[in-house]
Amino acid sequence: HVVRLRSRADGNQTLHSFSREISPEPAGISQVLDLEGNAITRMWFVEPTDHLTIKVASEVETHCTNPFNYILEPWATQLPIDYPSSVLSQILPYLNPQGTPSHIDPIIYELAQEICHEVSGKTDIFLTQLNQRIYSNCQQEIRETGAPFPPGITWKQQAGSCRDLTVVFIEACRAVGLAARFVSGYQEGDPDSEDRHLHAWAEVYLPGAGWRGYDPIQGLVVADRHISLVASALPINAAPVSGSILGNARSNMHYDLSIIHVKHPS
Repeated sequence: HVVRLRSRADGNQTLHSFSREISPEPAGISQVLDLEGNAITRMWFVEPTDHLTIKVASEVETHCTNPFNYILEPWATQLPIDYPSSVLSQILPYLNPQGTPSHIDPIIYELAQEICHEVSGKTDIFLTQLNQRIYSNCQQEIRETGAPFPPGITWKQQAGSCRDLTVVFIEACRAVGLAARFVSGYQEGDPDSEDRHLHAWAEVYLPGAGWRGYDPIQGLVVADRHISLVASALPINAAPVSGSILGNARSNMHYDLSIIHVKHPS
């Protein structure tokens, strides 16, 4: 099994503490840094079991109060971006990842080109408009398990889970030559509701700004109300927990999530 529940530690967030309990006790545990720089846990079992319980607790401090605090490289302000070869070689996996269709879905391509034309190709405005277009036109659904639906289907239905709408956003970015990736994590949520769910959003690589988050389920640019766990070019590599079962057994997943917002004195 692979567990991706350790919060990232980067310039936008600091992981102050992390604890993990696993039942039954695995036969072995290995801490791994994957190809995309994510801290993951691989674990394996020898004895049969009828359950797997994973409990994690983290204390994370977020720092990004102004998500627009950057200056794009002069050559990256207009779409399509003419990337220097040194940059292009590094972002290719996020432009057309292996294991995905070689052609952008025509429906998503049309959406991306329409917005690009409306904003006269301005990179930053394209992203905010795309984010708002998805947020304004699509109904949010809760779907706790399963891979994201194909982006063209989601856009036709004008409804989807956070990971479905995230894939629409990513596909539209790639349609205009922007490198994008899928992020799993947590979001502060509605303070008037006790319901909390794992969340997903997109990150786009902007030359001069680095990876910047966009949350189409809320129409917001990601700042200090999101906590990221893992990011990948492919959604399957950002699943919080994945693994396999020997034999004919079937599995069901249940989870409980609690987020406590603590304000530190300034």
